[in-house]
Amino acid sequence: MKRRQFMTATAAALLLPRVAAARGMPMTVHKDPYCGCCEAWALAFGSAGYVVDIRNEDDMDAVKARLKIPDDVWGCHTAVVDGYYLEGHVPLEAAERLLRERPDVAGLAVAGMPRGSLGMGIDPRASYDVMAVPRDGSKSFVFMAVRPT
Repeated sequence: MKRRQFMTATAAALLLPRVAAARGMPMTVHKDPYCGCCEAWALAFGSAGYVVDIRNEDDMDAVKARLKIPDDVWGCHTAVVDGYYLEGHVPLEAAERLLRERPDVAGLAVAGMPRGSLGMGIDPRASYDVMAVPRDGSKSFVFMAVRPT
C-alpha cells in the first residue's frame, strides 16, 4: 500500500464517528488482489475496531453475483458484515448507522469509485450517494447523501 493511501485511510478513520458495537465485529472484504484503494478502505474499518479479513479474489463478478448485488450499484470491492453487504466505498458513518438501525435491506452500496470517498483520498467537494438495497429486490434508495461541507 502506498504511504499516501495509508495516511488518507488513517485520517478518515480518526475523523469519522464510531459505534462501540463495531469493536471486534468481524468483516470480510473481497477485493481484487491489485487494488490499493480497497486496502485503504479496509484499513479504515480495521482502525475503527472491526476485525477485517481481506480476501483477494480473481473473480469479483462471481462474488457480487453470489451476494445478489444489483449491477447498477457495483463498486470496487465487496464487504460482508453482520448479515449485510457493503458494496464499494461505503463510508464508516453509513455502515455504523446500518448496523445500529438494522433496516430490512440486503446492504449498502456506493457505485463506482467516487473521488473523496473513504479510501479514495480526501476531497472536501466529495458528493455521492450511499444507496440502500432492499432484500425484496425493490428499487434501491438513498440511505445517506454525502455532500460538500
